[in-house]
Amino acid sequence: MNTDLQIDSSGQLRHLITLDGLGRDRITALLDRAVALRDAFANGAQGPRLLAGRTIINLFFETSTRTRTSFELAARRLGADVVNFDIANSSTSKGESLEDTLATLEAMQADAFIVRHKENGTPARLAATARGAAILNAGDGNHAHPTQGLLDALTIRDHYPDFSGLKVTICGDIRHSRVARSDLHVLRALGVADIRLCGPASLMPASDEFPQCRAFDNLDDAIAGADVVIMLRLQRERMLEALVGDETAYFARFGLNRQRLQRAMTGALVMHPGPMNRGVEIAGDVADGPQSVILDQVANGIPMRMAVLAELLQH
Repeated sequence: MNTDLQIDSSGQLRHLITLDGLGRDRITALLDRAVALRDAFANGAQGPRLLAGRTIINLFFETSTRTRTSFELAARRLGADVVNFDIANSSTSKGESLEDTLATLEAMQADAFIVRHKENGTPARLAATARGAAILNAGDGNHAHPTQGLLDALTIRDHYPDFSGLKVTICGDIRHSRVARSDLHVLRALGVADIRLCGPASLMPASDEFPQCRAFDNLDDAIAGADVVIMLRLQRERMLEALVGDETAYFARFGLNRQRLQRAMTGALVMHPGPMNRGVEIAGDVADGPQSVILDQVANGIPMRMAVLAELLQH
Protein backbone atom coordinates (compact mmCIF):
# COMPACT_ATOMS: atom_id res chain seq x y z
CA MET A 1 0.00 0.00 0.00
CA ASN A 2 1.43 3.34 -1.04
CA THR A 3 0.92 5.86 1.79
CA ASP A 4 1.01 8.63 -0.87
CA LEU A 5 -2.52 7.51 -1.76
CA GLN A 6 -3.65 8.28 1.79
CA ILE A 7 -1.70 11.47 2.50
CA ASP A 8 -1.70 14.52 0.25
CA SER A 9 1.21 16.81 -0.57
CA SER A 10 0.50 19.03 2.46
CA GLY A 11 0.58 16.09 4.85
CA GLN A 12 -3.20 15.94 5.31
CA LEU A 13 -4.84 12.53 5.66
CA ARG A 14 -6.77 12.24 2.39
CA HIS A 15 -8.13 8.68 2.62
CA LEU A 16 -7.89 5.93 5.23
CA ILE A 17 -7.17 2.60 3.60
CA THR A 18 -4.68 1.00 5.99
CA LEU A 19 -2.78 1.78 9.19
CA ASP A 20 0.40 0.34 7.72
CA GLY A 21 2.90 3.16 7.41
CA LEU A 22 0.83 5.89 9.10
CA GLY A 23 3.29 6.14 11.98
CA ARG A 24 3.02 6.68 15.72
CA ASP A 25 2.45 10.45 15.69
CA ARG A 26 -0.48 10.43 13.26
CA ILE A 27 -2.10 7.45 15.00
CA THR A 28 -1.65 9.05 18.43
CA ALA A 29 -3.22 12.27 17.15
CA LEU A 30 -6.27 10.32 15.93
CA LEU A 31 -6.59 8.57 19.29
CA ASP A 32 -6.32 11.91 21.11
CA ARG A 33 -9.00 13.41 18.87
CA ALA A 34 -11.28 10.44 19.59
CA VAL A 35 -10.89 10.98 23.34
CA ALA A 36 -11.72 14.68 22.96
CA LEU A 37 -14.85 13.85 20.96
CA ARG A 38 -15.84 11.10 23.39
CA ASP A 39 -15.67 13.66 26.19
CA ALA A 40 -17.56 16.27 24.17
CA PHE A 41 -20.46 13.87 23.55
CA ALA A 42 -20.42 12.23 27.00
CA ASN A 43 -23.72 11.63 28.80
CA GLY A 44 -25.78 12.53 25.76
CA ALA A 45 -24.31 16.01 25.38
CA GLN A 46 -24.73 17.80 22.06
CA GLY A 47 -21.15 17.94 20.82
CA PRO A 48 -19.75 19.99 17.97
CA ARG A 49 -21.43 19.52 14.58
CA LEU A 50 -18.13 19.46 12.74
CA LEU A 51 -19.55 17.88 9.59
CA ALA A 52 -22.76 19.87 9.15
CA GLY A 53 -23.52 20.13 5.43
CA ARG A 54 -21.35 17.15 4.51
CA THR A 55 -22.74 14.03 2.85
CA ILE A 56 -21.38 10.58 3.63
CA ILE A 57 -22.38 7.43 1.74
CA ASN A 58 -22.10 3.92 3.17
CA LEU A 59 -21.06 1.46 0.44
CA PHE A 60 -21.26 -1.92 2.18
CA PHE A 61 -20.92 -4.87 -0.17
CA GLU A 62 -20.75 -7.24 2.82
CA THR A 63 -23.15 -7.59 5.73
CA SER A 64 -22.33 -5.60 8.84
CA THR A 65 -24.00 -4.66 12.11
CA ARG A 66 -21.38 -3.03 14.33
CA THR A 67 -19.27 -1.23 11.77
CA ARG A 68 -22.05 0.18 9.61
CA THR A 69 -24.15 1.30 12.57
CA SER A 70 -21.13 2.79 14.29
CA PHE A 71 -20.13 4.80 11.23
CA GLU A 72 -23.69 6.03 10.73
CA LEU A 73 -24.03 7.15 14.35
CA ALA A 74 -20.60 8.80 14.23
CA ALA A 75 -21.44 10.76 11.09
CA ARG A 76 -24.90 11.82 12.25
CA ARG A 77 -23.65 12.98 15.64
CA LEU A 78 -21.19 15.24 13.85
CA GLY A 79 -24.06 16.69 11.80
CA ALA A 80 -23.45 14.96 8.47
CA ASP A 81 -26.13 13.64 6.12
CA VAL A 82 -25.81 9.87 5.70
CA VAL A 83 -26.98 7.74 2.79
CA ASN A 84 -27.01 3.95 3.09
CA PHE A 85 -26.46 2.76 -0.48
CA ASP A 86 -28.78 -0.07 -1.54
CA ILE A 87 -26.30 -2.45 -3.16
CA ALA A 88 -28.85 -5.11 -4.15
CA ASN A 89 -30.90 -2.64 -6.20
CA SER A 90 -28.06 -0.49 -7.48
CA SER A 91 -26.58 -0.23 -10.95
CA THR A 92 -23.64 -2.39 -9.82
CA SER A 93 -26.08 -5.31 -9.89
CA LYS A 94 -26.62 -4.49 -13.59
CA GLY A 95 -22.94 -4.61 -14.42
CA GLU A 96 -21.86 -1.04 -13.78
CA SER A 97 -18.28 -0.80 -12.52
CA LEU A 98 -17.57 0.42 -9.01
CA GLU A 99 -15.56 3.27 -10.47
CA ASP A 100 -18.54 4.47 -12.53
CA THR A 101 -20.84 4.14 -9.52
CA LEU A 102 -18.40 6.20 -7.48
CA ALA A 103 -18.19 8.89 -10.17
CA THR A 104 -21.99 9.07 -10.37
CA LEU A 105 -22.36 9.50 -6.62
CA GLU A 106 -19.51 12.01 -6.46
CA ALA A 107 -21.38 14.08 -9.06
CA MET A 108 -24.19 14.31 -6.50
CA GLN A 109 -21.81 16.13 -4.16
CA ALA A 110 -20.98 13.23 -1.85
CA ASP A 111 -18.00 14.11 0.36
CA ALA A 112 -16.96 10.67 1.63
CA PHE A 113 -17.56 7.00 0.98
CA ILE A 114 -17.27 4.30 3.63
CA VAL A 115 -16.46 1.10 1.75
CA ARG A 116 -16.64 -2.53 2.82
CA HIS A 117 -15.91 -5.20 0.22
CA LYS A 118 -14.94 -8.87 0.13
CA GLU A 119 -12.07 -8.26 -2.28
CA ASN A 120 -8.68 -7.01 -1.10
CA GLY A 121 -7.75 -3.65 -2.54
CA THR A 122 -11.21 -2.38 -3.48
CA PRO A 123 -11.11 0.76 -1.27
CA ALA A 124 -7.61 1.57 -2.54
CA ARG A 125 -8.83 1.15 -6.11
CA LEU A 126 -11.65 3.60 -5.50
CA ALA A 127 -9.34 6.04 -3.72
CA ALA A 128 -7.10 6.05 -6.78
CA THR A 129 -10.01 7.16 -8.99
CA ALA A 130 -11.92 9.45 -6.60
CA ARG A 131 -12.09 13.02 -7.87
CA GLY A 132 -12.46 14.75 -4.53
CA ALA A 133 -14.30 12.56 -2.07
CA ALA A 134 -12.56 10.77 0.79
CA ILE A 135 -12.53 6.96 0.82
CA LEU A 136 -12.58 5.19 4.16
CA ASN A 137 -11.93 1.46 4.31
CA ALA A 138 -14.48 -0.32 6.51
CA GLY A 139 -12.90 -3.70 5.76
CA ASP A 140 -11.62 -5.29 2.57
CA GLY A 141 -11.14 -9.04 2.31
CA ASN A 142 -8.45 -10.13 4.73
CA HIS A 143 -6.38 -7.01 4.03
CA ALA A 144 -7.30 -4.27 6.50
CA HIS A 145 -9.92 -2.80 8.82
CA PRO A 146 -8.19 0.38 9.98
CA THR A 147 -10.88 1.90 12.19
CA GLN A 148 -11.21 -1.40 14.07
CA GLY A 149 -7.47 -1.33 14.68
CA LEU A 150 -7.75 2.25 15.94
CA LEU A 151 -10.67 1.57 18.27
CA ASP A 152 -8.89 -1.50 19.64
CA ALA A 153 -5.84 0.66 20.34
CA LEU A 154 -8.04 3.28 21.99
CA THR A 155 -9.62 0.62 24.23
CA ILE A 156 -6.20 -0.69 25.26
CA ARG A 157 -4.87 2.84 25.87
CA ASP A 158 -7.76 3.55 28.24
CA HIS A 159 -6.18 0.95 30.53
CA TYR A 160 -2.51 0.97 29.52
CA PRO A 161 -1.30 4.43 28.39
CA ASP A 162 2.22 3.08 27.72
CA PHE A 163 2.25 0.38 25.04
CA SER A 164 5.97 -0.31 25.15
CA GLY A 165 5.93 -2.96 27.86
CA LEU A 166 2.74 -4.75 26.85
CA LYS A 167 2.46 -8.40 25.95
CA VAL A 168 -0.41 -8.97 23.52
CA THR A 169 -1.80 -12.32 22.40
CA ILE A 170 -3.96 -12.61 19.28
CA CYS A 171 -5.60 -16.01 18.87
CA GLY A 172 -7.84 -17.55 16.25
CA ASP A 173 -8.25 -17.32 12.50
CA ILE A 174 -5.41 -14.92 11.80
CA ARG A 175 -4.90 -15.98 8.19
CA HIS A 176 -8.29 -14.63 7.10
CA SER A 177 -8.51 -11.71 9.53
CA ARG A 178 -8.29 -8.11 8.37
CA VAL A 179 -8.73 -7.07 12.02
CA ALA A 180 -5.61 -8.98 13.05
CA ARG A 181 -3.57 -7.22 10.37
CA SER A 182 -4.79 -3.75 11.34
CA ASP A 183 -4.28 -4.54 15.04
CA LEU A 184 -0.73 -5.66 14.30
CA HIS A 185 0.02 -2.48 12.36
CA VAL A 186 -1.29 -0.19 15.10
CA LEU A 187 0.28 -2.14 17.97
CA ARG A 188 3.67 -2.06 16.27
CA ALA A 189 3.36 1.65 15.53
CA LEU A 190 2.56 2.35 19.19
CA GLY A 191 5.56 0.39 20.43
CA VAL A 192 4.36 -3.07 21.46
CA ALA A 193 7.39 -5.36 21.24
CA ASP A 194 5.89 -8.68 22.39
CA ILE A 195 3.04 -9.84 20.15
CA ARG A 196 2.11 -13.52 20.13
CA LEU A 197 0.03 -15.06 17.35
CA CYS A 198 -1.76 -18.31 18.12
CA GLY A 199 -3.92 -20.69 16.15
CA PRO A 200 -3.91 -23.98 14.26
CA ALA A 201 -1.34 -24.11 11.46
CA SER A 202 -4.10 -23.97 8.84
CA LEU A 203 -5.26 -20.59 10.18
CA MET A 204 -1.90 -18.93 10.74
CA PRO A 205 -0.40 -16.40 8.31
CA ALA A 206 2.67 -17.18 6.23
CA SER A 207 5.76 -17.32 8.44
CA ASP A 208 7.32 -14.31 6.72
CA GLU A 209 4.26 -12.02 6.90
CA PHE A 210 4.84 -10.95 10.51
CA PRO A 211 8.46 -11.87 11.27
CA GLN A 212 8.58 -9.79 14.45
CA CYS A 213 5.71 -11.70 16.07
CA ARG A 214 6.04 -14.99 17.90
CA ALA A 215 3.92 -17.88 16.64
CA PHE A 216 2.28 -20.47 18.92
CA ASP A 217 0.12 -23.50 18.33
CA ASN A 218 -0.78 -23.77 22.02
CA LEU A 219 -2.96 -21.11 23.65
CA ASP A 220 -1.80 -22.02 27.15
CA ASP A 221 1.74 -21.02 26.18
CA ALA A 222 0.70 -18.01 24.10
CA ILE A 223 -1.41 -16.47 26.85
CA ALA A 224 1.12 -16.87 29.69
CA GLY A 225 1.85 -13.43 31.16
CA ALA A 226 -0.19 -11.57 28.53
CA ASP A 227 -1.62 -8.13 29.34
CA VAL A 228 -4.12 -8.18 26.47
CA VAL A 229 -5.83 -11.17 24.83
CA ILE A 230 -7.59 -10.59 21.51
CA MET A 231 -9.77 -13.47 20.34
CA LEU A 232 -10.84 -13.85 16.71
CA ARG A 233 -13.71 -15.84 15.22
CA LEU A 234 -13.44 -18.54 12.59
CA GLN A 235 -14.12 -16.71 9.33
CA ARG A 236 -15.57 -19.57 7.35
CA GLU A 237 -16.95 -17.22 4.68
CA ARG A 238 -13.36 -16.45 3.62
CA MET A 239 -12.07 -20.04 3.71
CA LEU A 240 -11.74 -21.69 0.34
CA GLU A 241 -11.74 -25.11 1.99
CA ALA A 242 -12.71 -26.63 5.32
CA LEU A 243 -9.64 -25.68 7.35
CA VAL A 244 -11.24 -26.40 10.71
CA GLY A 245 -13.50 -29.32 11.48
CA ASP A 246 -15.16 -29.91 14.80
CA GLU A 247 -15.83 -26.70 16.72
CA THR A 248 -15.88 -28.49 20.08
CA ALA A 249 -12.38 -29.77 19.46
CA TYR A 250 -11.31 -26.28 18.35
CA PHE A 251 -12.60 -24.75 21.57
CA ALA A 252 -10.77 -27.37 23.62
CA ARG A 253 -7.47 -26.32 22.03
CA PHE A 254 -7.89 -22.63 21.21
CA GLY A 255 -10.95 -21.39 23.10
CA LEU A 256 -10.57 -18.84 25.88
CA ASN A 257 -12.10 -20.06 29.13
CA ARG A 258 -11.65 -18.92 32.72
CA GLN A 259 -8.99 -21.52 33.47
CA ARG A 260 -6.83 -20.43 30.53
CA LEU A 261 -7.34 -16.77 31.33
CA GLN A 262 -5.72 -17.32 34.73
CA ARG A 263 -2.42 -17.88 32.93
CA ALA A 264 -2.47 -14.26 31.72
CA MET A 265 -1.52 -11.30 33.90
CA THR A 266 -3.95 -10.44 36.70
CA GLY A 267 -6.58 -8.15 35.21
CA ALA A 268 -5.54 -8.83 31.61
CA LEU A 269 -7.93 -7.33 29.07
CA VAL A 270 -10.11 -9.68 27.04
CA MET A 271 -11.04 -8.33 23.61
CA HIS A 272 -13.01 -9.51 20.59
CA PRO A 273 -13.91 -7.51 17.46
CA GLY A 274 -17.18 -9.40 17.01
CA PRO A 275 -19.30 -11.04 15.99
CA MET A 276 -18.61 -13.61 18.71
CA ASN A 277 -19.22 -17.32 18.52
CA ARG A 278 -19.66 -18.28 22.16
CA GLY A 279 -18.34 -21.72 22.94
CA VAL A 280 -16.16 -21.74 19.81
CA GLU A 281 -13.44 -19.13 20.38
CA ILE A 282 -14.56 -17.72 23.73
CA ALA A 283 -16.59 -18.95 26.70
CA GLY A 284 -19.69 -16.95 27.53
CA ASP A 285 -18.64 -16.32 31.13
CA VAL A 286 -15.33 -14.86 29.90
CA ALA A 287 -17.01 -12.68 27.27
CA ASP A 288 -19.32 -11.32 29.96
CA GLY A 289 -16.74 -11.39 32.75
CA PRO A 290 -15.01 -8.57 34.64
CA GLN A 291 -11.92 -8.60 32.41
CA SER A 292 -13.89 -8.28 29.19
CA VAL A 293 -13.74 -4.92 27.42
CA ILE A 294 -15.67 -6.16 24.39
CA LEU A 295 -18.54 -3.71 24.86
CA ASP A 296 -16.02 -0.94 25.50
CA GLN A 297 -14.62 -1.69 22.06
CA VAL A 298 -18.11 -1.28 20.58
CA ALA A 299 -18.67 1.99 22.44
CA ASN A 300 -15.25 3.35 21.44
CA GLY A 301 -16.06 2.71 17.79
CA ILE A 302 -18.26 5.80 17.62
CA PRO A 303 -15.79 8.47 18.87
CA MET A 304 -12.96 6.78 16.99
CA ARG A 305 -14.88 6.90 13.74
CA MET A 306 -15.97 10.46 14.48
CA ALA A 307 -12.31 11.36 14.82
CA VAL A 308 -11.38 9.77 11.50
CA LEU A 309 -14.31 11.36 9.64
CA ALA A 310 -13.49 14.76 11.09
CA GLU A 311 -9.82 14.36 10.17
CA LEU A 312 -10.70 13.50 6.58
CA LEU A 313 -13.44 16.09 6.03
CA GLN A 314 -12.90 19.05 8.37
CA HIS A 315 -10.59 21.14 6.24
